[in-house]
Amino acid sequence: MAEFLSDLRTLRARAREEIDKGPVTEAYGADLDRVIQVCNEALATEIVCVLRYKRHQYTATGIYSESVISEFEEHAADEADHVEKLANRINQLGGEPDFNPEILAGRSHTQYDASLDLVDMIKEDLVAERVAIASYTEIIQWLGDGDPTTRRIFEELLADEEDHADDWRSLLERLPKDLAAHQGG
Repeated sequence: MAEFLSDLRTLRARAREEIDKGPVTEAYGADLDRVIQVCNEALATEIVCVLRYKRHQYTATGIYSESVISEFEEHAADEADHVEKLANRINQLGGEPDFNPEILAGRSHTQYDASLDLVDMIKEDLVAERVAIASYTEIIQWLGDGDPTTRRIFEELLADEEDHADDWRSLLERLPKDLAAHQGG
């Protein structure tokens, strides 16, 4: 077990060193540049998710679309909240949140979807949530104790993504089996 730093004078002196680094101190145990890069990849993932959900929200049609549209809208809002959390954390770590639209899709872990079929939309959103779940689980394990604050953010995001995946799975189970055959597309 590591010993606690009991020399308060040394602790205070270290806090004054490199004051321009804000919350990143000598005690930070992760690869800072790589953490910022990973956070920017997750930021791109969340932005693509917002865009996908918004597109689905505005293009979903059919007799079953009303309740699904509210799910698209709710999940888009959740993903937008994730964008804020990640951008704030990148900033705290001294990085720059990258919102460059020219490279978002290439950096995102998930894909954009332009389906017009309601069932296809739901399936693509479930796939995207599963990708985010796998990715964020790996990130949490990789961060370990090196950056507990960033790890907690990813744990919060992971819990939301698992909830979203459960929503989509449950919705697919409740829809009539022949709905996909009757969707206009």
